[in-house]
Amino acid sequence: MKESFDALIDHLVTGGFFLEEAVEILEKGMIARALAKTNQNQSEASKLLGIHRNTLQRKMTQFQIDGKHPRRKPAAKAATSGRKARTRRTRKAS
Repeated sequence: MKESFDALIDHLVTGGFFLEEAVEILEKGMIARALAKTNQNQSEASKLLGIHRNTLQRKMTQFQIDGKHPRRKPAAKAATSGRKARTRRTRKAS
């Protein structure tokens, strides 16, 4: 395996890739493969990659990798007690 990485490094260096580009290529490829291997399950893919799920989602957005979008919890409704507001009645003086 080390030989494969050495060949990849040689290819990237001789191909004129900057380090930032090479890291992006590697990250994009690993994320895409992990998602494919886990049937687009972000939680499982993040475990496979050894990163937090939020980091995976951020990188998916950064690299424009499409996958299942995270489910959003519905916004919390305002707490209501179910009672109607009572108005005070004033007594008329007799």
